[in-house]
Amino acid sequence: MLRMAAPLLLVCTLAVCSLPAWADLKTKSCVEVRRLYISKGFNQNDAPYHEINGDHLKVCPQGHTCCSQAMEEKYSQQSKHDFKAAVIEPCNNVQNTFASRYSKFDEFFKELLKNSETSLNDMFVRTYGRLYMQNSELFKDFFVELKKYYVGGNVNLEEMLNDFWARLLERMFRLVNPQFQFTDDYLECVSKYTDQLKPFGDVPRKLKIQITRAFVAARTFAQGLSVARDVVNKVSTVNPTPHCIKAMMKMTYCPYCRGLVTVKPCNNYCLNVMKGCLANPGDLDAEWNNFIDAMLMVAERLEGPFNIETVMDPIDVKISDAIMNMQENSVQVSEKVFQGCGQPKPLPPGRTARSASDVGFNSRFRSYAPEERPTTAAGTSLDRLVADVKEKLKNAKKFWSSLPGSICKNNWTSGANEDDCWNGSDKSRYLYAVMGNGLANQINNPDVIVDITRPDMVIRQQIMALRVMTNKMKNAYNGNDVNFIDISDESSGEGSGSGCDPQKCSGEFVFNSTDEPNINTKKHKPVGDNRKEEQPSAASTSTVSLLVLLLNTLVLLRQLR
Repeated sequence: MLRMAAPLLLVCTLAVCSLPAWADLKTKSCVEVRRLYISKGFNQNDAPYHEINGDHLKVCPQGHTCCSQAMEEKYSQQSKHDFKAAVIEPCNNVQNTFASRYSKFDEFFKELLKNSETSLNDMFVRTYGRLYMQNSELFKDFFVELKKYYVGGNVNLEEMLNDFWARLLERMFRLVNPQFQFTDDYLECVSKYTDQLKPFGDVPRKLKIQITRAFVAARTFAQGLSVARDVVNKVSTVNPTPHCIKAMMKMTYCPYCRGLVTVKPCNNYCLNVMKGCLANPGDLDAEWNNFIDAMLMVAERLEGPFNIETVMDPIDVKISDAIMNMQENSVQVSEKVFQGCGQPKPLPPGRTARSASDVGFNSRFRSYAPEERPTTAAGTSLDRLVADVKEKLKNAKKFWSSLPGSICKNNWTSGANEDDCWNGSDKSRYLYAVMGNGLANQINNPDVIVDITRPDMVIRQQIMALRVMTNKMKNAYNGNDVNFIDISDESSGEGSGSGCDPQKCSGEFVFNSTDEPNINTKKHKPVGDNRKEEQPSAASTSTVSLLVLLLNTLVLLRQLR
């Protein structure tokens, strides 16, 4: 019996020794891994009850595993979904912040314009009656142009305001001179004196500065909120690369394959994965921060000298003051206009028009009493709106550089033990250094393969959009629109436009009486100027001669070509 048992024992021993290294009669249970897999809605037939050979795994560490090939494929798809969800959540929070503030600011601004127009209309009807109603389209057009500018229309505020005062002067000039008849050409001549004679006092100049600065700042600020909303929205929809998906799966689901369902990724490991996956959005950070700083600068302007609420609220009072200035100085203004444009023809007997005084145009307009003023636009005030937006802007600064860390903390690494965490291959400390933000810094990322030579075009477009908007903000901060040259000469001295000082710029016009057209090109003196004509000096004569010679030479050269 002993002789027979010895060979049998030898055979059994050899059989046991020849078993594969992975074979273990006491394989670990995969019940918890299976339960979690099925809870995600995946096919239960994919998940084994006990560990199996992991030679089929392409991403996760091979060896004893609870993951079949089908499970690894499903986890790869789930990783892409998890990444997008993790990015979209904080982006949506920021996007909704900018979207809601833009909507509130837009509502406030439009309602402020509406209230200002209603206020002016109601008070002018009460003060000027039929006289205003007969000319109300002039004021309606004024507010239409302001609204058009705000919504992005091709409106030059300076030209629009100049046109408004010129048209108002034409209407007023008829009223204060009812005994004359005026042709359209004559009234066009009259309008040329608006800047030179200042019939409305200093109101047009001051209002031009105030409206331009306030509207440029308000429109640009609203556009900035809109751009921030759109940038975040477009960046949040960028798809992860295949290498990112692989790294995400290795970090979040490969521990499951090892049965480590409660072990969290190491924080630095997660940071490197996120920084690799968010390499392109990381490049937004510098321009984003510049944009936020520019927005905060314009916000300060809106709280102070460029406050559109303080400009629009009393605009009816300011325009009425200008009208009264014109009436009080009508005699002097008319005399100077008659000197420059010629004596107009009187109306035939019996056709004398009604004068301004005949229609009750003789009382200075009064401002609202505090209790009479319209309800605050959109149920709030500009100061409260801007203060709220400023707080949100400060919170949004460095959003893109902090995004990897916030995603890791909020989704995977909160409370992780750095000595007992998943490092990508085992339950142990993560030893690699954390990479910087942005595409170029991922060249040595140990966990995500990133092609730093191929920047994402959507991200580059958003960087350019932020850069353009930042430049607009800087212009708005100085009171300048991108298509507007500021002529401000107020004491703030912050305008950077190339306009000249109204006191130093020439206000001379070359025109003759429109009743007797004259085609002579002789220069006329400004109205009211009784100085003798100065003879040109020898130096100026020689300079002119030299310029004429140069121009003739250029013409000759062009003909020779």
